[in-house]
Amino acid sequence: MTRRQVNFARWRSGTASGGNRYDDRLVRALAAQEVDVREHFQEGPWPVPAEGHRTEFGALLRTERVWLVDNIIASAAPRAIAAAVGECRRVAVLLHYFPADDPSHSPADRARLARTEAASVRAATTVITTSAWAAGEVRRRYGRDVVVATPGVDPAPPARGSTPPSLLWLARLTRTKDPVTFVEALDQLGDRAWTARIVGPHGLDPVLTDHLRQRAAAAGLADGIEITGSREGPGLEAIWHGTDLLVHTAREEAYGMVVSEALSRGVPSIVPEGTGAVEAQRGAGGRFQPGDATALAAVLGAWLDDPGLRRRWRDAALDQRERLPSWEDTAEIIAAAL
Repeated sequence: MTRRQVNFARWRSGTASGGNRYDDRLVRALAAQEVDVREHFQEGPWPVPAEGHRTEFGALLRTERVWLVDNIIASAAPRAIAAAVGECRRVAVLLHYFPADDPSHSPADRARLARTEAASVRAATTVITTSAWAAGEVRRRYGRDVVVATPGVDPAPPARGSTPPSLLWLARLTRTKDPVTFVEALDQLGDRAWTARIVGPHGLDPVLTDHLRQRAAAAGLADGIEITGSREGPGLEAIWHGTDLLVHTAREEAYGMVVSEALSRGVPSIVPEGTGAVEAQRGAGGRFQPGDATALAAVLGAWLDDPGLRRRWRDAALDQRERLPSWEDTAEIIAAAL
């Protein structure tokens, strides 16, 4: 049987992220389905690259016929996408998030990315998003039909939980992911019993990490909050096993793989309203307005105070644990789209 071939243009990033995990697992799942995936890692500070990086990417697209391009690259290279499609190459854009919405970029860069992403998405042969929420945004912003390929989830044993309840915040420590709102909410919980871990790479914004530590110390929370840095493998699994509740505070989120990874362990979550994380949560937990520490504290307090609520959220998470898609499901959707 002839193996189908697809070329995958990705950004070379040394920092762990949901987008990188999605891409890695997708490549493995496509390979298991007899798709020959050839990865082409792009260097440079995407999605705000130098012009030379755009030129190199445009030349790369001319070397093969079928492409899947991560949106962190595609959003900044509309001319390369349009030129490749004009030469009868198939270019599918895989949209994990909207770079123009990222507050870590300057206002000028965000305005430019809004224009260039619109042009790239409209020029692409196919657009694939990782959530129905993101698909709705693509239709609203750019008027494109979209293929939705929700992230798969690897099976995991149910979490045991802890006494007192253990709260987990798991993401990159950036302003977009907003760990400060989590700490400020914890400061409003009074004398309730809990422990918390903030887990994720913090080298991207050392100033933010220092501020976070200072904020926790000033609130007298340093003993209750552990800021661990990155954790992977058995170390991360041990943290998951003792977790009772995931708190996800991202200001912008197309899906939130960490939320579905919590569900795979029967762990409910609190997520920000109006983001794709609501879709990932599947109703197993609570919500709050992004950036509103007082609203988050109210939801956390209700959960800590009410054993019945904790049990209902846990039961909902365990129920959804049996209904999560696999990476094979994700790969089938994308293979068909390509």
